[in-house]
Amino acid sequence: MASLAIEVTRLALKCVSLFSPEAAGQLAFRLFSVTPPRRPKTGKEKAALAAAAPVMAKARPVTLSFAGGWVMARHFEARLDGGAAKRVLLVHGWGSRSDFLAAMIDGLTAGGAEVVALDWPGHGASPGRTLTMPVAVRAIDAAWRHFGGFDAAVGHSFGGASLACAAGGLVCDVPSHRAKRMVLIGAPSEMTWLFKGFGRLLHLSPKAQAALEGMVVRLSGRRLEEFDAARILGVLGAPALVIHAEDDKEVAADHARRYAAAGPNVELHWANGLGHRRIVSAAPVIERVNAFIHGAFIHAPEAADERKLRMVS
Repeated sequence: MASLAIEVTRLALKCVSLFSPEAAGQLAFRLFSVTPPRRPKTGKEKAALAAAAPVMAKARPVTLSFAGGWVMARHFEARLDGGAAKRVLLVHGWGSRSDFLAAMIDGLTAGGAEVVALDWPGHGASPGRTLTMPVAVRAIDAAWRHFGGFDAAVGHSFGGASLACAAGGLVCDVPSHRAKRMVLIGAPSEMTWLFKGFGRLLHLSPKAQAALEGMVVRLSGRRLEEFDAARILGVLGAPALVIHAEDDKEVAADHARRYAAAGPNVELHWANGLGHRRIVSAAPVIERVNAFIHGAFIHAPEAADERKLRMVS
């Protein structure tokens, strides 16, 4: 049963749509782009922030500006000596923050990587109350320009899809930024499903739904269908590691299968039992990411089997 807030929103959008489906779609897009409150909602989140504090205190804060805003990044030096460290761009998911990636940061720096962790607009230490994929791509561009590129890029959920879209150059006035190796954890493989699901949730009319999706073209110069992260990985051909849990209740496992079917450059690793959020802090996952970043690309039988599957539409 829908909440009272959703019922009221549906009614309001229906009334607006009677006069202007275009206005209803634009209003729906504004709602779609609003980020969740930053304050921890549960005791578990408060405990996670407290546990992350010693790791985050080791960072050098860096402000990165781009057209329309700025974001906060944290720069962590590698903890191992003996040669040039791999520079890694690390990005979190929707409604999260870089603090919740503290275990990953600690593991990567211990493994010999230099890490730059971004807080998306509307998240963590960055300002704002909204976020869109084009804005995320601009934030990645700001990090690229400031730090001079990255050997690897690691993204969780929305962050993983954003890295793929940035690599594909999907925002027309932003250059393509492709790391030598990419790791996508619990990431959606395309954006259409999200927009369609949001439209169904709000009971948008077909014309209002078209206006909602049309906002993507207005902001990026690309159609919604072009934001297909799986296709991008296959076209680019660079080594990519996709980590997913079949019990992920937020981003279905079929997204991981689409990635695996995109090309032989994509390695799929199942981390079952870890869901959507715990997966980024699990020691076996961090170990696998470290191995991949530093050169191990394993064509496991499970990955080979997944690549034989037909791409999920």
